[in-house]
Amino acid sequence: MTRWSVGVEAEGDRAMTHDEILSLADAVAGAGGIATGIGTPRYGAQLVVEADTREAAISAARKELESAAREAGLPEWPITRVEAVSEEEDLD
Repeated sequence: MTRWSVGVEAEGDRAMTHDEILSLADAVAGAGGIATGIGTPRYGAQLVVEADTREAAISAARKELESAAREAGLPEWPITRVEAVSEEEDLD
């Protein structure tokens, strides 16, 4: 298994409030994540996941963000950006 840093972002039609992103931050903290999006029409997280492939890491991070967004009571917006970097790639 490889450790991956995966950024996932969903975009919608209104600016996210400080309290909403704080709730998202609480929801992703257990996955070693940080939340982003205060004052923008998007929310997202940078997550650390373990997976065998980039595709598996992206899938796990997408599911984690969707679950955290539901837990935080955020709107179900489409995911518009995903970036994944393996621990080995980050060292290069």
